[in-house]
Amino acid sequence: MSILADVARIAGVSKSTASRALSGRGYVSDDTRRRVEDAAAELGYVVSSTAASLVTGRTRNVGVVIPYINRWYFAEVLEGIESSLIRAGYDLTLYRLSTDRDLRRRVFDYFLVRKRVDAVISVAIDLSPHEVQMLQALGKPLVGIGGRIDGIPSLSIDDVETARLATEHLISLGHRRIMHVGGDQNEQMDFRVHSQRYTGFAQALRDAGITVDDDFRDADFSIEGGYAVGLAVLGDPRTRPTAIFAGCDEIAIGITVAARQLGISIPGELSIIGVDGHPLAEMFGLTTLAQQPGAQGARAVELLLSQLEHAEAAPPDEHLLLPTALTVRTSTAAQRVPAS
Repeated sequence: MSILADVARIAGVSKSTASRALSGRGYVSDDTRRRVEDAAAELGYVVSSTAASLVTGRTRNVGVVIPYINRWYFAEVLEGIESSLIRAGYDLTLYRLSTDRDLRRRVFDYFLVRKRVDAVISVAIDLSPHEVQMLQALGKPLVGIGGRIDGIPSLSIDDVETARLATEHLISLGHRRIMHVGGDQNEQMDFRVHSQRYTGFAQALRDAGITVDDDFRDADFSIEGGYAVGLAVLGDPRTRPTAIFAGCDEIAIGITVAARQLGISIPGELSIIGVDGHPLAEMFGLTTLAQQPGAQGARAVELLLSQLEHAEAAPPDEHLLLPTALTVRTSTAAQRVPAS
């Protein structure tokens, strides 16, 4: 008797049901799958991935393309993707893409096309129509995170609206000398996140009838980047803003450290708001619009698995706008009116 037959006997199911539960091909209930997996673990039975791939035509491996792995947002998205894939019985292969066009061509023309991946998730990388069509022609479903990609399901926050809400929060507190510290407008990420956040900031000022001559500084999306700009901007009390909208929480935290070093009271003399929901935000009392990147990764996996389960259907060409949540802490307050 084969080991698979022993697994089926212990789990109280047929051999074919045990095979479906372990290979992931075909429907079995969650309860049945757990019983089969427990029986297989008891016997030390491991399904050969090579054999399963030959039978099912699937590798149960998903390729993920991403521009950074050492920044908080991207690491959180990856964690959400990985944990969801593992729960679904899938593995992950990571490809970090830089601005090197030859490297990108090699990844898409060789690794993702010829290597054994069932599907691809693109994180903050705008896939070209050629890349989308090439992978879809090979039956590889796609999902994008970070912005709309024509022809495939994608998801993101609304960066313009998020920036507008952050700025309106500062305006509602009476601030008029407001600055945006964000990404370099001349070195855009895909989906133009930097310029979209500046657009939302400028819209809020314009709608409130506020004109600020010196309204922007660019910074690296890091605590160090925010710290450097904070020292440069906040040193002169005659010209410094009373409020800052930072393009991410890490920039906001760096500005906070610089303000404290300069003896500037937060929020008494300076209000600061960021975007992300970074775990350090609570420690620094930072007001922020949280975007839950881990949940974005998990949602992308849901969209991908749905395509894999309905391979005969055309992929949905839809873009999901995910909400952000304003969390008000001690870094923002009403502008202090000088005594007459």
